[in-house]
Amino acid sequence: MTGTQLAFLVVTLFTAAVNAGIAASDLAGARFVLANSAQVGVPRSWLPWLAALKLAGAAGLLLGLDAALRPLGAAAACGLVLLYLGALAFHLRARVLYNLAFPGFYFATAVASLTLTVSS
Repeated sequence: MTGTQLAFLVVTLFTAAVNAGIAASDLAGARFVLANSAQVGVPRSWLPWLAALKLAGAAGLLLGLDAALRPLGAAAACGLVLLYLGALAFHLRARVLYNLAFPGFYFATAVASLTLTVSS
């Protein structure tokens, strides 16, 4: 296994895991999720839909580990990139900058996954 293949595997697994984790927090109605959503203007009714998108992205990334399904992994990573671009936009629009690093972190993992998926 080359270094790029190992990076692809590790980053993809990490990105899938963190997205599954935050989706679980969304579905559970974790206090920090509810507080953050309220601050940036995301209606509570959106949380199950956002969680579904995150879970779909995580599943797509995992399926994309198979070389035959690599385009699905790329599409999933691209979807997560767009999802977190939206999250960053909501934070900026609401001027909630003190925790901008959180959607920025998820955005960065999605970009890394997309980059490695396309390059492997």
